[in-house]
Amino acid sequence: MPEAGRLDGAAVAERLSRLDGLLEQVQGAPGPMTGAAIEAVQALTEVYGEALARVLDGAEGPLLERMAGDELIGHLLVLHGIHPEPPERRAARAVEALRPAVRERGGDIELDGVESGVARVRVTAKGCGTSSAALEDAVREAVLALAPELTGVERAPGDEGRGAPAFVPVESLTVRPAPTGGRS
Repeated sequence: MPEAGRLDGAAVAERLSRLDGLLEQVQGAPGPMTGAAIEAVQALTEVYGEALARVLDGAEGPLLERMAGDELIGHLLVLHGIHPEPPERRAARAVEALRPAVRERGGDIELDGVESGVARVRVTAKGCGTSSAALEDAVREAVLALAPELTGVERAPGDEGRGAPAFVPVESLTVRPAPTGGRS
């Protein structure tokens, strides 16, 4: 729950969406002031980034962890290239946060590493292919939320066969093998 006077997650998301719309309007506006408006936003962003970097310089221990772990602040730290944790560590935190829910459903998940901006994840899941696909989507969303500078999240090489649907095909229940020997 946000402190008094602070925006909750939904309010922040609404403001970010509104900001995106306003920036699109500015970029699409005709006339000589468009370039100046865009340059003003860029300069303001750079100054705020420098201010945030100075705050980060003085942060230690629990404060540094709290700043790095806050979704909004974390995104700003990434935007300005000053996040104290590498994307590999943030991707690992995202995977670790999902692990209890995945294990509760009989599966498992682990980060295999990050290479060329892509997180490689090993996923095992029981159930139908749809739930496995939903799990992969949840993993992708969680990892990219904490490490948005990554370009993607993929299954680790050699992991394609793991997490295959755990069901018995209907044919195996209805088709009996032909008898061998002389009995009919």
